[in-house]
Amino acid sequence: ARGVAPLRIADFQEVLGEPTVALTKLRELCFSGIPFDGGLRCLCWKILLNYLPLEKALWSSLLKKQRDLYSQFLKEMIIQPGIAKANLGVSREDVTLEDHPLNPNPDSRWNTYFKDNEVLLQIDKDVRRLYPDMAFFQRPTDYPCLLILDPQNEFETLRRRVEQTTLKSQTVARNRSGVTNVSSPLKTTPSSLNEYEVLPNGCEAHWEVVERILFIYAKLNPGIAYVQGMNEIVGPLYYTFATDPNSEWKEHAEADTFFCFTNLMSEIRDNFIKSLDDSQCGITYKMEKVYSTLKEKDVELYLKLQEQNIKPQFFAFRWLTLLLSQEFLLPDVIRIWDSLFADDKRFDFLLLVCCAMLTLIRDQLLEGDFTLNMRLLQDYPISDVHLILKKAKELQDSK
Repeated sequence: ARGVAPLRIADFQEVLGEPTVALTKLRELCFSGIPFDGGLRCLCWKILLNYLPLEKALWSSLLKKQRDLYSQFLKEMIIQPGIAKANLGVSREDVTLEDHPLNPNPDSRWNTYFKDNEVLLQIDKDVRRLYPDMAFFQRPTDYPCLLILDPQNEFETLRRRVEQTTLKSQTVARNRSGVTNVSSPLKTTPSSLNEYEVLPNGCEAHWEVVERILFIYAKLNPGIAYVQGMNEIVGPLYYTFATDPNSEWKEHAEADTFFCFTNLMSEIRDNFIKSLDDSQCGITYKMEKVYSTLKEKDVELYLKLQEQNIKPQFFAFRWLTLLLSQEFLLPDVIRIWDSLFADDKRFDFLLLVCCAMLTLIRDQLLEGDFTLNMRLLQDYPISDVHLILKKAKELQDSK
C-alpha cells in the first residue's frame, strides 16, 4: 500500500491543481478513499459538499465571505440580551428598560432567549458525549473563538449559559424508531466521563465549538431546529476540518464545518423530519428500499428477516439517518464518508453499503434467532470497513 500512496496523492494533486476541478474525475478518486496528507481530504470534502466551487480562482474570496458571514451569525445569535457592550456606550440599565425577562411580548429578546435555552440544553447533553472513546472532543482547541472569549467582551459562552440556566433539561422524546435507541451500545458513556475537567478561562474544548455550530444551525433553521443525532453528523465533519494539517484552514474549522454541515443537512434533513417519515423523501421509504434491494441481491436472507419479523426500522433507521456514524470508529466513519460524499446519486450508495453489511453476516443471520439477530444488527460485528465498501461496490456493479 505504501508504494501506491505517493501515486494516489499525485493523482489528487493533479486534479486539484487544474484551474477548474474536473468533478467526475475527483468523485472517482474520492470514492476509493481520500488520503489525509496535505489536507487533501478536507479540501475534497469541501468541494464534494458544494462549499467550494470548481473554479479555483473563486476560492479565497468565497472563503473570506463565508467566514465573515459566520462571524456575523456569532455576533447576532450568541450575544445575550441584557448584556450591554461597554464599548457601544450603552449602559446595562438602558437595555433592560426596553426589554426585560418578564416581558410578555413574543418578540421580546428574552422570550427568545428562554426558548433557545430549551434547544441549547438538548444540544449540550448530546455534544458532551460525542465520541466518548476519544479524547479529542474534550481537549482545548488551538483556535478558541476570540470573538466570544475575548476578556474585553462581556459575552457569556454557551457552556456558562447552560450551567447558569435554571431550566431543567427535559429529555426531548425524539426517538422515532420504536425499538432501538439513536445511540448504539458501542457509544454508551462510562459514568466517569460525565465529570469533565473544567478548562481554564480563555480556553474552550472542541465539543463547545460543535455545540455552537449546532446552536446557530438550530437558530437559522427553526423549521427543523435541532434533532438528536445531528451531533453525530457534525462530529466527523468538524473532526476532519479541525485536524487539517494546513493551519490556515484549520483555524477556520468552525465556520467551514458550519457551512458544510448546512449543505449536507439540506440533502439529508428529510430523514430528521418526523412528518415526512412516510413520504417518498422520508426515512421509512429509504429503509424499505434497503429491504427491496436486499430482496434483489439475496432473497434467502431477505425472507429469513421477514419471517423473523425483523423490520428495517429496528436497525436501518440509525444506519441511514446517521450515515453509519454510530456503527464504526471515527476513522472508519470518515473513510465511509469519502465514498458517500463522492456518490453523484447522493447516498444511493449508502443503501448498498447497508445491504453489504447484511450480506456479509448472512450466515450468522440465517442461523440466528430473533434475539441474536437483533443483537448482531444493533451492534454490528464487522469492523473492517474496506471489506464492507468492497462488497457494496460489487453489489453496485452487479446491477
